[in-house]
Amino acid sequence: MPHLQFHIKPIGTDELTPWRSLRKDLWPQASEAEHRQETEELLSQPERYLAVIAMSPDGDALGFAEASIRRDYVNGCDTSPAVFLEGVYVSPLSRRMGVARALCTSVEQWGVLQGCEEFASDTDINNVDSQRLHKALGFAETERVVFFRKRCRTGTTR
Repeated sequence: MPHLQFHIKPIGTDELTPWRSLRKDLWPQASEAEHRQETEELLSQPERYLAVIAMSPDGDALGFAEASIRRDYVNGCDTSPAVFLEGVYVSPLSRRMGVARALCTSVEQWGVLQGCEEFASDTDINNVDSQRLHKALGFAETERVVFFRKRCRTGTTR
């Protein structure tokens, strides 16, 4: 595995622009306004959310992770609260060099400090790359779910 120097730090005002840029790479369907609103919400509730970024010595953002403390039921968990990995992303040139592992270790340590005994996450059933990453990071698959929905009929009934 190639060696890459970087450090993990909580995201502050100096990292807003690179963080939002990396978020856009992970979640391109979200608008700039949505990314702005979500990042502001994350930073405004440090007791509930954590956002960390991996930075190179040159000041380049290599990746980020976002997590939350969930006190409601978390699929596959037996305890509450649980720390939940909401998203993790590493730029393509920095992958397979320990960045995601370091980001997730930082999240896990924060979760322990918040009283969590379990670290949970999820991914799309078709996202095989993410599933491989989770397994490499020590996560164990707990279940597979198919979600359903139905539109409610509107109008008057007879």
